[in-house]
Formats: sequence, C-alpha cells, structure tokens
Amino acid sequence: MSPKQQRGEQTADLLLDAALRLYAAEGERGITVSAVTRESGVSLGSLYHHFGSVDGLVAALTYRWLSRLLTELATSLQSARTARTGIRALVRTYLTFIQEHRDAALLLHSSTADRIGMAQGRELRDAQEARLSAFAQWIQPRVASGEIAPLPLPLIESLVLGPVVAVVRRWLSGIDDVDLDAAARILPDRIWRSLAP
Repeated sequence: MSPKQQRGEQTADLLLDAALRLYAAEGERGITVSAVTRESGVSLGSLYHHFGSVDGLVAALTYRWLSRLLTELATSLQSARTARTGIRALVRTYLTFIQEHRDAALLLHSSTADRIGMAQGRELRDAQEARLSAFAQWIQPRVASGEIAPLPLPLIESLVLGPVVAVVRRWLSGIDDVDLDAAARILPDRIWRSLAP
C-alpha cells in the first residue's frame, strides 16, 4: 500500500470512528457534517471524497461493524466439532461481541441499520457473501448428515440469530431485566432444540 493510500485509509478511519462516537452519544441525529468533521478533525472535502455524503458514511460504518461481527461468528464455527457446539459458539460469540462493542451494537441493531439493510439489502448481502457462506458451508453438511433438521438455510439462520438479536435489542434499549451472561448460558440449548432433527 502506498503512503497516499495509507493516509486515505487513516482519514477514513478517523471519520468512521468519529461517526461511531457521535452515534453512541446522540443517535443518528448526532451524525451531521459539522459534528463529524469537528469530532474527527478531518475536512469536509475528505468526508465527501471518502463517503460521498453523511448517509454514505453511516452505511460504511454499518458495513464495517457488520463485517467484523460476521468475521467473528465465522471464526467461532471453525473449531466446532458438532452442530450443537457450533450453535453454542455462535450464540456466545455474538453476545460477547455485543458486550465488547456496545457502541457498534447500538448501530447494528438500530432502525438506521434496518433502513440501510432494507434499502441496500442485496448489496449488503453481496458484500458479506463470503462470511455468510461460511455459515452455510458449516450448516449444509450437518443438515445433510441429519445432525440438524432439514430446514431451508434462511429459516435456520432465523432460528439461530432471531432469539439472540431480540435479547440484544432488549439489552441495548436499557431494560435491565436482561443479563447477557445468563442469555449466553441459556439460549444455546434452547436454540439447539429448535434445530435438532
């Protein structure tokens, strides 16, 4: 990578990091051109050069953190010997990621991310295809062997991640009746029961 490319990457990182801090502090309304340039110390021209608009910045920020989450989830499956231990690893990795990256989790589980996902769903899926296919490649042999019920992959994804996302959204909303550590102990076996043949 050339020095110019490195500087460009560093500038983009400054903008993305500033946008995440602003989002965590004030939500979507906090991410304005003036707030981002002030928080990052980066010029207005650089923001437009790298992202085209504030919406482009927020979309890039969402893709960045979704990519990190999906990478960790795919990695968690690599050492799983059985479907059951894989589901356990996936659920626990997701919940640990949320606890370690609360600010990013707020964005990933927000109406902002939902809106981006709905508007750019196909592009988002294509951009994350390698990581999503890791899940499919891990699941398909286990379905074929009878270790997991023969359900369509989108339904399996929903059965695994749906309960986890619901618990995470509740926790992120500030409702204090959800303990993510307890969820990490309880949910894997409950989810497993929905997938067992």
